[in-house]
Amino acid sequence: MSAPVFVLTPDTLEPAGGAQTARRGGTLTLTGPEAHHAVAVRRLRVGERVDLVDGAGLRLVCEVAEGGRPDRLGVRVVERVVETPPPLRLALVQALAKGGRDEQAVQTATEVGVEVVVPWQAERCVSVWRGPRAVRGRDRWQATAREAAKQARRARVPQVDRVRTTRDLVGWTGEVVAAGGLVLVLHEAATAPLGGVDLPRPGPPRPVVAVVVGPEGGVSEAETTALRDAGALVVRLGPHVLRTASAGPVALAVLAQRAGLWS
Repeated sequence: MSAPVFVLTPDTLEPAGGAQTARRGGTLTLTGPEAHHAVAVRRLRVGERVDLVDGAGLRLVCEVAEGGRPDRLGVRVVERVVETPPPLRLALVQALAKGGRDEQAVQTATEVGVEVVVPWQAERCVSVWRGPRAVRGRDRWQATAREAAKQARRARVPQVDRVRTTRDLVGWTGEVVAAGGLVLVLHEAATAPLGGVDLPRPGPPRPVVAVVVGPEGGVSEAETTALRDAGALVVRLGPHVLRTASAGPVALAVLAQRAGLWS
């Protein structure tokens, strides 16, 4: 079984800034909720392997050197790895949905390898994010991405962007396309298959390949037209209609395989 992963931050690691200077044989102490989970929930013991990641590509392969206290985990660094970022940045534009389906999409997309998540307040969304609710919703999605990244043993944690209206999303689409990226709107009435789309050439800078998923009620004709006019391509995922929770992750998996991100 692969080693468990815990996310370190400047506030949960001793000495402060230790991740940047850690080398083989060095010792660090993880504190806070992550340490509590490692000691009290996972019950890690001295000598067991554990990986500490910073969420931006740094992985410290460690072994437990000291345990026993519920909020502190002492480790010894075995190897320092700075993982090379993939040539493309996968992004998920996910319409808000009820019943936790949007969070499910974020979770599975993180396991697939998404790097950017954009919440979308689409025309037909039943759920509405405004004011404090938008802050709480974004924080909840970010926490979901963080936990999913740990479960998937990723060294990179996806970043959840601010919620965007359709007007905002149209502007974002234009920026991505102008920078050499690709925005794909999934639509059941489209004729162009997702598998036939030409992917952008790797950078630098790394181009974004984004998948836009509408709410359960679908993407409206006006939204489809506006996004297409901004440079997005409207594509069909497959012969069956997938729910909003599964459409994005499935599409991202197809793109990841085609781009060689899983090879």
